Amino acid sequence: MSTHAKRERLLLADLLEAAGPDAPTLCEGWRTRDLAAHVVVRERRPDAAAGSLVPALKERQDRVQAEFADKPYEELIRLIRTGPPKFSPFTIKQVDEGANVVEFYVHAEDVRRAQPDWSARELDPVFADALWSRLERMARLLGRKAPVGLVLRRPNGQTAVAHRGTPVVTASGEPGELVMYLYGRQAAAKVALDGEPEAIERLRETKQLGI
Repeated sequence: MSTHAKRERLLLADLLEAAGPDAPTLCEGWRTRDLAAHVVVRERRPDAAAGSLVPALKERQDRVQAEFADKPYEELIRLIRTGPPKFSPFTIKQVDEGANVVEFYVHAEDVRRAQPDWSARELDPVFADALWSRLERMARLLGRKAPVGLVLRRPNGQTAVAHRGTPVVTASGEPGELVMYLYGRQAAAKVALDGEPEAIERLRETKQLGI
């Protein structure tokens, strides 16, 4: 049976293929070729991918990712579609779902929303709940550097605290939009902000959301 991660993987591959290697993305400084290389390195070169979390390894990560970006674009798309190598922990369903559902969703939207004619994608309720569940667990980490208190609220009234503090701003939207917002894609997320005007302005100006 298909999982959310597998579905989002294939969607991401389709979007990257359709956009071509030199299309813009929401990732600053990255074209689609760079984003595809990032995805491949993340699950095929853990020795380099660790640079996302370990500053001392960042130079190595950038070098390896640049090497992959120089490969034929069609090969990168094929590697994304076929998934991780045989002995990767990502081949385990629970690991794949835990680590890749949000990763692939966000990067698919990085491709979609960088296009001038993009429109909001309607998510099925089960997938929306899956995104919200992961967002609840990650909210404190992603919002830890917010300059004001930050609460997330979905349309059904469920809330999650991303950052404790005062004054408080409430960000309201569908789970998928709140994911994009908290992962640093604020300008492309359909989210409504409620709170003191000065606090909202400080939040809008920050570039500190995300990992």
